Amino acid sequence: MSYDYAPPTRYEDSPEPEKRSGRHPVNIGHLVMGIAFLVFAGAWALIMSGAVVVNDVEDLRWLLPLPWIVGGSVGLLAALLRRQ
Repeated sequence: MSYDYAPPTRYEDSPEPEKRSGRHPVNIGHLVMGIAFLVFAGAWALIMSGAVVVNDVEDLRWLLPLPWIVGGSVGLLAALLRRQ
């Protein structure tokens, strides 16, 4: 009685695994929210340092939409670059 038996491959005989590049796709939602957070923090820092003087809530009407505009612009740019 004869059996075709192949011994298991040894670690030394196995082919080398494919090296990973470490790059992964960018999550655009995370990117947009991170940029918006950084711009909010920057606006807060400008107000606290005195570079932007806030006497009334009306003075913030140009500063508060800025993070969403910057974040949305970066998101659109990232989406366009991802398709290429």
